[in-house]
Amino acid sequence: MIHAIFAAVLAAQTLMVPMTGERARPTRSATLFHTLFTDFFDESDGTTYVQTGDIPAMWLRDSSAQTIPYLRFEQTFPVLRTKFAGVIERNARNIATDPYANAFMANYHVWERKWEIDSLAAPSILARIYWRSTGDRTIFTPALRRALKIVVDTFRCEQIHATCSPYRYPYRVRTNEAYAAGTGLIWSAFRPSDDPVKYRFNIPQNAAAVVALRAIAEMARYGYGDASVADEATSIANAVQIGIARYGVVWNEQRKVWMYAYEVDGYGRANFMDDANIPNLTTLPYLGWCSTYDPVYLNTRAFALSSANPYYYAGTYASGLGSPHTPANFVWPLGIIGRALTATGSDEVAQSITTLAETDGKDGLIHESFYDGGYWRYTRAEFGWANALYAELLFRTTAGFNAMSFVNADEAIVPYQRAARTPTLASPLVQIRNAGLLYVTLGDLLQPPNRR
Repeated sequence: MIHAIFAAVLAAQTLMVPMTGERARPTRSATLFHTLFTDFFDESDGTTYVQTGDIPAMWLRDSSAQTIPYLRFEQTFPVLRTKFAGVIERNARNIATDPYANAFMANYHVWERKWEIDSLAAPSILARIYWRSTGDRTIFTPALRRALKIVVDTFRCEQIHATCSPYRYPYRVRTNEAYAAGTGLIWSAFRPSDDPVKYRFNIPQNAAAVVALRAIAEMARYGYGDASVADEATSIANAVQIGIARYGVVWNEQRKVWMYAYEVDGYGRANFMDDANIPNLTTLPYLGWCSTYDPVYLNTRAFALSSANPYYYAGTYASGLGSPHTPANFVWPLGIIGRALTATGSDEVAQSITTLAETDGKDGLIHESFYDGGYWRYTRAEFGWANALYAELLFRTTAGFNAMSFVNADEAIVPYQRAARTPTLASPLVQIRNAGLLYVTLGDLLQPPNRR
């Protein structure tokens, strides 16, 4: 029933999305809310279970990323607060179930146990964005307090992995075991792509941990009055930040520039690459960790979005970041979206949106990846995380919405430079029209079935 209603609303309302070559494409406004109405499930325990698109499991990272773009609508539609607070509570309970798992089933059983730093960072970031956006203190439950402490304790333990960590691989993986102790960086087993790391210290994940730990410090102090957890979170964040500056900024001899490495071992070995999955090097400013004008970031971005990066592909129908998680020459829309969200020029944004519009599924939904020489060859028909982030991109560029900031205004970004705003592609009048249409569409979708 819900799918039929969604389809009816979907057919009725369209945004005008500017593309390259002075073109425009009508985009069904309801498509941008697809993940909100098909992947979010209200559970009997008062939590919200978020399925990652076409896989029946809830990833800690994906569920947080699927929620953040829609937080901006809660002031107009307060009914959404219960749904979003339910995601935060569900993630908190999942973390307490197993802080080393990355995905869970609806019954709280572990779906997959791959230790990734971003799995704990993303729910912490979501909780603060929600609290800052809504002022709703009801999220400060005993479960969230416990989860925040678990995150801090786990990050601290993984800084001294060899002598502290209880984590063991669920199966044999091939990776470099050697790493230097005492770097201040957090040890990781898997990347955001769910693939094994090459070197133990993944720099984008450590950057995300810094943002998350600062969020935890604020929530612990002002949400729970817990100075101990707040101080510990701040201490770890500072150590990780110093560790990134000391070990994560590496001289690239081929390009003759300083840049952020994707992974390092603390002994001087570095993995120069970028992966489409977020957090990655390209989206460090999207996380609020650094500025789009940071010269080291600009060097890194130029490398990541070039053929020098072994996972950057360019074919007949698309160019963009791929991943070892999928076949060679398969471009990820998530990587194209991340590039657009951190671009400073409208041409780059328009080209990215054009590629996405010309390679999406028949219903306007976003694939996990597709072959750059034939977009009809793809992996996963629809990917909840990518659908939500595509909505974020169009919210900013066609409707003029501000970004949902991952950091507070008083938290200086590295290296203390101004952040950039994703360029808008539509005139002010079109932005107003599109924004109004989005509110009307969401209002229609939130109506009870008998009132639609």
